[in-house]
Amino acid sequence: MMITIHRLVRRFARDERGNFLVELALAMPLLAGLLLTGVEFTRYMLINQKLERTSATIADLVSQSHGMSEAEMASLFSATDFIMEPFNLNTDGSLVVSSISATGSAPARINWQRAHGGGSGGSEFGGEGDTADLPTGLVVRDGESLVAAEAFYDYEPMIFQEILESRTIYRWAVFRPRFSSLTDITP
Repeated sequence: MMITIHRLVRRFARDERGNFLVELALAMPLLAGLLLTGVEFTRYMLINQKLERTSATIADLVSQSHGMSEAEMASLFSATDFIMEPFNLNTDGSLVVSSISATGSAPARINWQRAHGGGSGGSEFGGEGDTADLPTGLVVRDGESLVAAEAFYDYEPMIFQEILESRTIYRWAVFRPRFSSLTDITP
C-alpha cells in the first residue's frame, strides 16, 4: 500500500499537464492590472494634450483676428468640440478666453472675457474688468495686450477610482494680437 502511494506521488510530480493554466491564473491579475494602468495613463496624457492644443489653437485664432465679435467667438467655441474629440468640454470642461492689456503704469486689466463649456473652472487670471493675476514672468507692458485661453477638464478616472483621485486638469496659452489690440469685443 505504501509503495502504491509513493508511486502515485512520483507520477503526480512528473505530470506537467495543466502547468500553463496554473501559471496563467497566477499571472493574469498582474497582466490585467498593467494593461488597465496603461489605458488610464494614456487617457490622462491624451486629455492633457487635447487641452493644451485647444487652449493654444483658440488663443492663436483669436489673436489673428482683426476684431472679435460675439458671433466669431461662438464659432471658435464650437470648433473646440472637434479639437477635444472624443472628450467633451460641453459637459466635462470649460474654456475661458480673455483679452488683457496694460495702459500707463497701471497694472494689466482684463478687458473682456468669454467662457464656453459646462464643467468647473473659472479663469485663473481673474474676472472681466479685474486686475489680471498673471503668472510669474508674464508681463504686459504699457500699450500691449494679450489674448489668453484657459482650458479646464474635470478628470474622472475610468478605473482605479479608489486609487486615483478626480481632479481638474488646467492648461493655458497666451498670444499677442497680430493686427489690432483686441481690447473690445463687438456684439
